[in-house]
Amino acid sequence: MKWTLLILSLMPLSATAATWSAPEGCTTFMTVQAKSCRVSNHYRCTADAPGDQWRADFDQEGIYFMSRINSEAEWVESFDLFPTVRQTLDPGAADPASFSDLMRDGVDSYDFGLSDDTEERTRVTGQDRLTGKTVVIDGIPLSETAFRFTETGPDGTTLRQSRGNEYVHTEWRMFFSGPSEWDDGTGSYVPLDGSPLQFIFPGEPGFAASQPLFECDDLMSRAPLGSESLIHARY
Repeated sequence: MKWTLLILSLMPLSATAATWSAPEGCTTFMTVQAKSCRVSNHYRCTADAPGDQWRADFDQEGIYFMSRINSEAEWVESFDLFPTVRQTLDPGAADPASFSDLMRDGVDSYDFGLSDDTEERTRVTGQDRLTGKTVVIDGIPLSETAFRFTETGPDGTTLRQSRGNEYVHTEWRMFFSGPSEWDDGTGSYVPLDGSPLQFIFPGEPGFAASQPLFECDDLMSRAPLGSESLIHARY
């Protein structure tokens, strides 16, 4: 019941609603319009641990995904909608993801488990590495990373994997999508690019928007970028 009420509170009144409001006890602090027909509203909730941040993603049809990261940008929990599946970080990671290590050392590896409410358990291994390049998007300087990860099932079968580039903001302790490739376990990679194009803050036109602006068309359906929670849980 708790998660059902949370999902309902995040839904806009309609798929064409102009703006969106964070649930009670939460405050939206940034809206990001991105490629691949996505707009994301970032928000914080007073009931969460310090440093936790939420994100709600929307395409032309409305909200389809939300996730929470902690101060180390770990995947804490995420919700894929239609149908709703909640995925959470398992305790006791062999090698927790660490934003602090990435910023200090220029590289961070990780090895952790995820579980969802369908009782699926998976293992994620990978690495983030700073490339040394800085990219300025909509006036915001971001550090480029190169990443790779693989998610496997209990028997070691590769379920999905991805590689490419992301962007990080040091002070916000956040990752943003970049050009990448995604494989659903078949060994065939598909190019994706959900790079941010606009950063919108309170009081600016387009803040809290629930309709994406870029690379949308009437024939577009929910793409792999929005259907595999792990791939975009951080950005």
